[in-house]
Amino acid sequence: MRFLALGSQVDVSFPDMSREEAAALGRAEARRSWELYQAGVIREVHFRTDVHRSVMLLEAPDETAAREALASLPFVKAGALSFEVIGLRPYDGWARLFAPQEPDGER
Repeated sequence: MRFLALGSQVDVSFPDMSREEAAALGRAEARRSWELYQAGVIREVHFRTDVHRSVMLLEAPDETAAREALASLPFVKAGALSFEVIGLRPYDGWARLFAPQEPDGER
């Protein structure tokens, strides 16, 4: 099943975190994202054009598994990032192209 994950930065600051620690957290985030990508969980990652927030397309057996994968990201673990998770299903509108046509006036 596919899921759309919309990232939101949590309004939290890390006053005790040094610049080096913040950079290390960013590297850990990239590494974990790469692992999830290699595992086929993350299919695509983008940034929105209107705000600097991530958008991911995930593949997981169910919503719980998708949320667990996102929860494994270091920024989420640190409480700096959260995700809205939206389940997706295949578009079925293409079937209208192949449905039998009704003669004009017979509805």
